[in-house]
Amino acid sequence: MAQAAPASGGMSRPGRTPEVERRSSDIVRRTPDVFDARTHRIARLAVPVVLGLVYGYWVAANNRSGGGITGWNLVLGFASAVVFAVLCAALLMLGPRMRREVHALLWSAFVGCAFGFLYSQSGSFMSTQGAGQGAHDDVVRSVLMSLLVSAITFAVFFYRYYTREDASGRRIR
Repeated sequence: MAQAAPASGGMSRPGRTPEVERRSSDIVRRTPDVFDARTHRIARLAVPVVLGLVYGYWVAANNRSGGGITGWNLVLGFASAVVFAVLCAALLMLGPRMRREVHALLWSAFVGCAFGFLYSQSGSFMSTQGAGQGAHDDVVRSVLMSLLVSAITFAVFFYRYYTREDASGRRIR
């Protein structure tokens, strides 16, 4: 059996052919999935629940401002956790079915509202004297910071969805 000696510029090795890989086709190549379908089903439920519990604890901790844990504090924390987890799960399920603009807008509204509520529980509202001008300034500052966080979130998510989806929301990468 005779075999040809390796030479530069000759035939390409078997396997990958760059000419074929560069052509456009209807087949969308995705990175290999490391986890199985069962793991994804569990994660689809576990991620919002864990994030909700962290958020609820954070709200409760901000609300008590280092004081003792009360019944109201526990109720506020668990209610915040449930609302956060339900909304997060809904966005994770419904988001991919929406257009990229609406998808980014819903996530930015969710993040802005979550941040605003968390900031409002931080105790800066409690430190003002009475319900005069100081409380009004705190509310305005909370709303403006929430809008800033929402705008940044919208820009980041819109860029992400714009570069990875077509106009109807189907992933292209």
